[in-house]
Amino acid sequence: MILRIGYDIVTKQRFPTPMVLMLNTRPDSVRRFIRPDDPRIDPEIPMHPYLDSFGNRCLRIVAPAGTMRISADALLENDAELDDYAPDARQHPVEELPDECLPFLLGSRYCEVDKLTPFAWETFGRSDLGWARVQAVSDWVHNHVKFGYEYASSTKTAADVLEEGRGVCRDFQHLAVTLCRCLGIPARYATGYLGEIRMAPLPGAMDFSAWYEAYLGDRWYSFDARFNERRRGRTLMAVGRDATDVALLTTFGPHELDKFEVICEEFLGDPGQSV
Repeated sequence: MILRIGYDIVTKQRFPTPMVLMLNTRPDSVRRFIRPDDPRIDPEIPMHPYLDSFGNRCLRIVAPAGTMRISADALLENDAELDDYAPDARQHPVEELPDECLPFLLGSRYCEVDKLTPFAWETFGRSDLGWARVQAVSDWVHNHVKFGYEYASSTKTAADVLEEGRGVCRDFQHLAVTLCRCLGIPARYATGYLGEIRMAPLPGAMDFSAWYEAYLGDRWYSFDARFNERRRGRTLMAVGRDATDVALLTTFGPHELDKFEVICEEFLGDPGQSV
């Protein structure tokens, strides 16, 4: 399957403003690019790429005063199958986990492991270990949290979501990540492209999506507490402890967002022709 992914973002700055962009896919998440996802910035300005501590591709810029447009339009090969399903995937005892998994057991800005540990064990402590326990967490969050864009808040934590019972996609994932960590299962926040591939279109404009990954059976598996179903075409951009680590655009000064459009669709045309 060939996917077309991309975005068109327009911002305005009153004065030159340092920014960090996290708009590329992860190096290990794409089989092959037919047309790369390198950001195009108008007006042209210097760009400094680097990998952060989680292996995400980042770009440092100084956005000029006035209007700036950031865009990309890429084609890539993607597995046409649904998200991996491994009901027998083993949950590792904490003492057996690789060192690099340990940070994803700890509390972070939006994931208060210390606050939610009693609730997690009371609610899920008798569930089967491994895949079944992670799925039980996703089921519970999916069934107990109401989705709505009007519930968005940049300061909302997992404990807030549990108390309020409502949020946007990142809030669903923060709560699920926290509950998994409370239960000794490494979990990390993920963001990327998730289009309505080979399914009925969902209401609302396309956006970047959030999901989470749990470490089971010696690898990371994708789970999604908001949609709670296996999907096609999930394309990973960044992972981290929570949304703090994967902000797609971090600015160190005031700016206005004038336009924000995202593309993620199956491409049925000729890859050799321009889109």
